[in-house]
Amino acid sequence: MKITIVGAGNLAGHLARALERVEVAVNEIYARDIRKAAALADGLYAAVPVNSLDFSRSSSEVFFLCVSDDALESVASQILLPDGAILAHTSGARPLSVLDGALSLYHGRRVDCGVFYPLQTFTQGVPLDFNRIPILVESEDKNALAALTGLARRLSGKVLQVSSKERLVYHVSAVFSCNFTNHLWALSKEILESENLDFELLKPLIAETVKKMMQAGHPADVQTGPAIRKDRRTLEAHLAFLADDEDLSKVYSTLTESISDWHRPE
Repeated sequence: MKITIVGAGNLAGHLARALERVEVAVNEIYARDIRKAAALADGLYAAVPVNSLDFSRSSSEVFFLCVSDDALESVASQILLPDGAILAHTSGARPLSVLDGALSLYHGRRVDCGVFYPLQTFTQGVPLDFNRIPILVESEDKNALAALTGLARRLSGKVLQVSSKERLVYHVSAVFSCNFTNHLWALSKEILESENLDFELLKPLIAETVKKMMQAGHPADVQTGPAIRKDRRTLEAHLAFLADDEDLSKVYSTLTESISDWHRPE
């Protein structure tokens, strides 16, 4: 099976290299800026960099859209594919139906659409073990679903066939688990540095917190802190310190209330 990847960002790079490691040929890498396509293709075995969305003569069978969520409709409405190709986007939040433009009659070809979503955060230059990354797949065509599932299983030990709504729920939860948590660490660092104090002292605490959460049956089972203890004087002291920063005070109060409500005796 030959693969084409549309996009040259972090996910595109990780996916392309992971596919080659399991001996799936990456045929082409597309980017509007041919230099970006060439930079990624240069690290692959035989991939060709391209900056045209006309793949009507391509020998690839599966085309992965590794572009931003907002660009999916535009790219899907422009891409030209060979007959019988599978077009799969890699978004966690966008539905399968976002690719309807690829099925328009002007293409003059039959195209099956699907979703191939690795549930992970990707950073350039940071290696990942794809076998540990859940991959969520979807398609209304049974042959396309089988092909995408087969590819996913070559990469990962955890493959699930889920609907667009289920995938959106996973993505919302991932934002809470990853993006929001990382933002709170960033705020912690800013709070300390505003007083010329060292964020490094918090890293053992962060590591232990993550470790306990990973081992717990439910994250709420290992919740600690003044909000769960209803330690009023500590909460007031914290808010007094944050009084000059409306945004931080709002975040602190909202999360404190959420924790207190969660652990309120029934």
